[in-house]
Amino acid sequence: MKTENVNVLLLGSGGRESTLAWKLSQSPRLGKLWIAPGNGGTDVYGENVAIKPTDFPAIEAFVKANGVDLIIPGNEDPLVEGIYDYFEASQVDVLVAGPSKEGARLEGSKDFAKEFMSRHSIPTARHLSVTPETYNAGVDFLETLQSPYVLKADGLAAGKGVLIIDNLDDAKRSLKEMLDGMFGKSSATVVIEEFLSGIECSVFVLTDGNGGYRVLPVAKDYKRIGEGDKGLNTGGMGAVSPVPFADEVFMQKVEDRIIRPTVDGLKAEGIVYRGFIFLGLINVDGEPMVIEYNVRMGDPETEVVMPRLQGDLVQLLVNVARGDLAGEPLTIDPEAAVTVMVVSGGYPGDYAKGKVINGLENVSDSTLFHAGTSRTPDGEIVTSGGRVIAVTSRGETLEKALERSYRSVALINFEEKYFRRDIGNEFI
Repeated sequence: MKTENVNVLLLGSGGRESTLAWKLSQSPRLGKLWIAPGNGGTDVYGENVAIKPTDFPAIEAFVKANGVDLIIPGNEDPLVEGIYDYFEASQVDVLVAGPSKEGARLEGSKDFAKEFMSRHSIPTARHLSVTPETYNAGVDFLETLQSPYVLKADGLAAGKGVLIIDNLDDAKRSLKEMLDGMFGKSSATVVIEEFLSGIECSVFVLTDGNGGYRVLPVAKDYKRIGEGDKGLNTGGMGAVSPVPFADEVFMQKVEDRIIRPTVDGLKAEGIVYRGFIFLGLINVDGEPMVIEYNVRMGDPETEVVMPRLQGDLVQLLVNVARGDLAGEPLTIDPEAAVTVMVVSGGYPGDYAKGKVINGLENVSDSTLFHAGTSRTPDGEIVTSGGRVIAVTSRGETLEKALERSYRSVALINFEEKYFRRDIGNEFI
């Protein structure tokens, strides 16, 4: 790869990709930035191109035609489907900032992730993987657990493959239904887990696959649609960073018991992993435990992590993809960041699209990261998804950042707009 400006192709279309595009566009090393396919706000930072993130031949043709130096997969699908391996096997001179297909199994297979944690003594909930042939063993394991019961589809299920059930008989019945195809092939294997009680947070790590890693700002997101964490799960209704309980003592435990064993375990097993590791953690009486791995940045956590990350993201990801983070600094801004997600009425159920969004030009205290938006031929921004815009603000304290975000949310309007009013309240 040439050493001057870096041409980047970012894959994805959500709020996470908007935020990454915003951060990448600030780099003095950035040449051209393309976002595939992007959304109604990403074209401010680069050029949107109509390519599906899992269409590897189309991506290859675009890389060759446009001199792309670095591919950054935003979401998990291209990683789980093997984009790293595809380009590793090709004759194209391009870097991919992401794990191999085998490494992406940390997210693509709950069973694989649990077995990896077992092999490397990484703290997580008691669990058992069940197939149709071992259903009776699954029933026996359920009977050893206390209510509620957690059932997880092994494979990717568009964020819908987890059931938390209070009644034992209902759990047994749901286990059978999952194995019989409730989530298609994703639940051909089901992981039964002990329920863990505590408060969750998201820890993000960049690793170069050779033992080098950097810990990014910690965040906490809010998944439920309703205030007080009630109602259906969503992709995320907001996030805060830093997380007050993730103090030095807690994070030292995370590094010693989870991050290092994960990074070292991947290397020891010969799994190529150069990219983000997302640790979904739970704080159980001061002890960190892993709920899940993801192999990319979270959304809406990215919207509060990237604004606190100081330095050159292009250079950082080039070094990650080259397998050499040695000597590459990473500095975190001490200011707090908060994001409040403005969503379509009806989400996460059925919702209308194409609603004209007004007031975006009036926002000055916050940064707007578009998620489910598109731009009409005459330039209007309209809704095109459930989660529409992430409103992110910074401040000396979480309280000041929250005040700014909610002031900005009030300036944005579209029909049936909805947002949670209690993001970060437990920390104020």
